[in-house]
Amino acid sequence: MIIAGERCSWAALAGAAGATAAELVGMPAVAVDARPTLHTVVAVAAGLAAGVPVVPIPPDAGPAERSHIVRDSGVTAVIGEVDWPDVDLPSVVLRRSSADSRPEPPSDSAALVMYTSGTTGAPKGVVLSRRALGAGLDGLAQAWGWTADDTLVHGLPLFHVHGLVLGVLGALRVGSRLVHTGRPTPDAYAAAGGSLYFGVPTVWGRVCAMPQAARALGSARLLVSGSAPLPVPVFDQLKRLTGHAPVERYGMTETLITLSTRFEGERRPGWVGLPIEGVRTRLVADDGAEVAHDGETIGELEVAGSTLFEGYLHRPDATTAAFDGAWFRTGDAAVIDRGGFHRIVGRLSMDIIKTGGFKVGAGEVETVLLGHPSVSEAAVVGMPDDDLGQRIVAFVVCDGIDPQALIDHVALTLSVHKRPREVRVVTELPRNAMGKVQKALLS
Repeated sequence: MIIAGERCSWAALAGAAGATAAELVGMPAVAVDARPTLHTVVAVAAGLAAGVPVVPIPPDAGPAERSHIVRDSGVTAVIGEVDWPDVDLPSVVLRRSSADSRPEPPSDSAALVMYTSGTTGAPKGVVLSRRALGAGLDGLAQAWGWTADDTLVHGLPLFHVHGLVLGVLGALRVGSRLVHTGRPTPDAYAAAGGSLYFGVPTVWGRVCAMPQAARALGSARLLVSGSAPLPVPVFDQLKRLTGHAPVERYGMTETLITLSTRFEGERRPGWVGLPIEGVRTRLVADDGAEVAHDGETIGELEVAGSTLFEGYLHRPDATTAAFDGAWFRTGDAAVIDRGGFHRIVGRLSMDIIKTGGFKVGAGEVETVLLGHPSVSEAAVVGMPDDDLGQRIVAFVVCDGIDPQALIDHVALTLSVHKRPREVRVVTELPRNAMGKVQKALLS
């Protein structure tokens, strides 16, 4: 493997992880400063080898967030030296090698505790078992034809499921080569020579903006996009420049990856495919009734199966509220067509706009706006309106077009009630580390 330019063989990784694991055995949990480095990969592997839950700390976390995670998770040490003046934890030094072998920890034991973004309060610790990680990664290997012959390339953060679980543990699970580029730049992706690439929509948009770099990915086997909806224009550009229609998939920290298009099968822009092996889904209306799979009717997506988390750490109330029996309530709105293909419409709390008696999916309006050649970014929200209940407001990054022309453009393409009542031109949209637009910050 190569992590941000630093090489390490699988044998050396196993040796370093095994030696460090001996220092961790018996700890309740251990923290890792989850920078995109080989140190982070070895530290996580050591925790897994020791059977000690690993808590990845975002390197850009502020003092309040970091202190909350450390306190809430109950970590008693951090692997490696860190510069955290607000946190007092002993450090465990990474060891070089060990000939010791350890028994496999129980499959139902916690492997990772990953903290959610905390959009509705303090971040919650999501407890992920070894069994769930294995089920999810095996399902993806099957869906993507991922084998030891592949070389995976990505430059995603190592404190999220996408970059750490899929992008590092996935390669370890199947035994494939791994190149982490440090940062997901188009030039780094083009130079890596991979067969399998992971990216978020922001990354793929930047790759498409550099056609020479995009064409260099033509020799790859599979390009995968996730963590946020891939705009249809980027899907089309990527297909035209690389010769590959990207694979789109869906998941959450609590569910890992649950839906994906296949390495052999249909790849439809804006749709995230079918459940992976071991996962079941359903759509539920506001009254609890199941929603028809007609490709049009919106319902809340619920998930059951082997990839689900164990619960929210120290939050039995939140865990209970998140489930309907065996079904986890994702909070995401979706449609499913008659063939079982899924399309994510958005968050129920933010992306389903109730306006004038209609339900409008923000994603549908965003797709039309992004289809206009003058628009590079778009985010649609519902804002309080005395007459309509909510009015549709679009925030766009665009070049040389009047906002009214964009309103008319949507009205010509979609039903008139789906048109934005207002278009606000901005220089950029607020995004988190995974490229998701933070709509709560739009006003």
